[in-house]
Amino acid sequence: MTAEPVTRTADAGDPVGTTATTPPTPLEMRRAMGAFATGVTVVTGVDGGEAVGFACQAFASVSLEPPLVLFCAGHGGRTWPRIRDSGRFCVNVLGEDQVDLCGRFGSGTGRKYDGLDWDLSRWGTPALRGVLLRVHAEVSDVHAAGDHDVVIGRVLEVEAGTGQRPLIFFRGRFGVDAREPQARTAEAAGAPVLWGWGDRWG
Repeated sequence: MTAEPVTRTADAGDPVGTTATTPPTPLEMRRAMGAFATGVTVVTGVDGGEAVGFACQAFASVSLEPPLVLFCAGHGGRTWPRIRDSGRFCVNVLGEDQVDLCGRFGSGTGRKYDGLDWDLSRWGTPALRGVLLRVHAEVSDVHAAGDHDVVIGRVLEVEAGTGQRPLIFFRGRFGVDAREPQARTAEAAGAPVLWGWGDRWG
């Protein structure tokens, strides 16, 4: 099967042969990107002896050799700069029953570790309990991209956790089906319901 070539007709005064369009607004971008379901993680670190962390949707594997991952953190966040200074972090991939952890670390208020059971990894980063996966890494590169930093981490160790189902964020809610218990739990807890609430995480 062969793809048919696409022919574009230039508008008058359009030197590049494409029709000028208006870029999407931030709200339009949030709504559109909400169609891309993501997992949810908590990125943790230690700064000045204090455990810190933030919830993060934008996480991905980058390379197998060398082993690299990335996450994105908003420039307005207060936690990412502290993790950057420490040089190491742990990405804790959440399971579907850990909506409360997402809410705890996605909030800009409250002490995130109060009353929470966690362990200090051998890499000096907080390891959350009961998660699907932990990825321990050190900051390798940081690239500014618009209103976020794209953080490349060199993986030091991966730890498989529980075998539960993942926590999924889709169209501003937890779970692919908006009627799933996780979605109702998030709404009852007052969690934001627009994709891109993560643009304030970090």
